[in-house]
Amino acid sequence: MACLLWTVSVSFLVLASMVMSTAPKQAVDVPFSRNYQPTWAYDHIKYYNDGKEIQLLLDKYTGTGFQSKGNYLFGHFSMDIKMVPNDSAGTVTAFYLSSQNNEHDEIDFEFLGNRSGQPYILQTNVFTGGKGDREQRIFLWFDPTKAYHKYSVLWNMYQIVFFVDNVPIRVFKNCKDLKVKFPFEQPMKIYSSLWNADDWATRGGLEKTDWSKAPFVAAYKSFHINGCEASVNDKYCETQGKRWWDQKEYQDLDADQYKRLKWVRKKWTIYNYCNDRSRYPTMPAECKRDRDI
Repeated sequence: MACLLWTVSVSFLVLASMVMSTAPKQAVDVPFSRNYQPTWAYDHIKYYNDGKEIQLLLDKYTGTGFQSKGNYLFGHFSMDIKMVPNDSAGTVTAFYLSSQNNEHDEIDFEFLGNRSGQPYILQTNVFTGGKGDREQRIFLWFDPTKAYHKYSVLWNMYQIVFFVDNVPIRVFKNCKDLKVKFPFEQPMKIYSSLWNADDWATRGGLEKTDWSKAPFVAAYKSFHINGCEASVNDKYCETQGKRWWDQKEYQDLDADQYKRLKWVRKKWTIYNYCNDRSRYPTMPAECKRDRDI
């Protein structure tokens, strides 16, 4: 497994020839307090560089997390994150969007720690109308603990796209015509957290958190939000359908983006719920469209 991660030297050269920025230009030096606030264990969040960089700490007593001050209905959201280094088994660093009610919508990045020398696993998931169980897992083509990397979500009326350093790693299309719910109406807050999940996170819970290595630290900067902020009383943003993320060039991936997504699918994907016949003897409806990618 470790050897797989370090095939990066060849793969990165291929990727470098393909990558170009696909998201609109964004401020890269946004202070944490502009858009976010802590949610619990305030003393486990450390601030640096005038609040433009923070660290989340996890020890045997507690983890910590934060959330956006606003609720958003569509937009582009990203953070630069440097994952917990060395032995991070049992830990999960999460970055996700979620609505507030029982039949909630949710868009998840979950970074599953591992024993030293093994690759991080990035798990993504999408909940619509309270239904999830749409996990996909990939290995990253770099070591996410050595430097900051950008993790982004584009969410509009047509698709949800997960990006890693502007490389699309997953697309969830609007398949309402197939009777698959899509997040249209529920504004979401943006969350991030560092917590202990050694009952499932690493090798299905076989690898436990080594608390002698605590505190575990994940670092963040560039707290970018470019979305339609909905007030508590609004069901829709007044400008729905008129913002940049709804324009034609963002309604689907372009040819270059599809090429990169196929590269991720072929080389780095280790689990896709669409292919899991033990869980889904009948392929979920949205997966039939997903196979065309």
